[in-house]
Amino acid sequence: MRQISGHHALRKGRVSLPNHTYLLTAVAAFRRPVFKNLDIARATSRCIHDPLSWGDAELLCWVLMPDHWHGLIRLGESDSLALVMNRFKARTAKQLHCGQTGLVWARGFHDRALRCDEDERRAARYIVANPLRSGLVDNVLDYPYWNSAWL
Repeated sequence: MRQISGHHALRKGRVSLPNHTYLLTAVAAFRRPVFKNLDIARATSRCIHDPLSWGDAELLCWVLMPDHWHGLIRLGESDSLALVMNRFKARTAKQLHCGQTGLVWARGFHDRALRCDEDERRAARYIVANPLRSGLVDNVLDYPYWNSAWL
């Protein structure tokens, strides 16, 4: 039996259910810390805040780390998980290509559907605490690249 590897393995078993909430991760190409650059991080954050980046999905929470992004989204009725993530990555990459940054995102993304009994707020707290756990800041309020619907 042929083993699936790389970004193709991430799609195996992926289910995209309307109105379900997903914890998502997108990684920078080659795991470069491209978002350490202030201008790039700000431009990416502006794009993340733009509702056009999400179609009919609702962005509940996000954090932009030096080499990856985590988000919590609730799908709408029509857009699939793959479409939402492709749109997000394309829009942010297009925004950054104005500054000639090269390849922005690695192929694929990681997703995990929240179970019905899982608390979205708890997942959001986990996401926004990422800079704290990574040692980037001592207080999450000192990290500029995150937002949550529960503020």
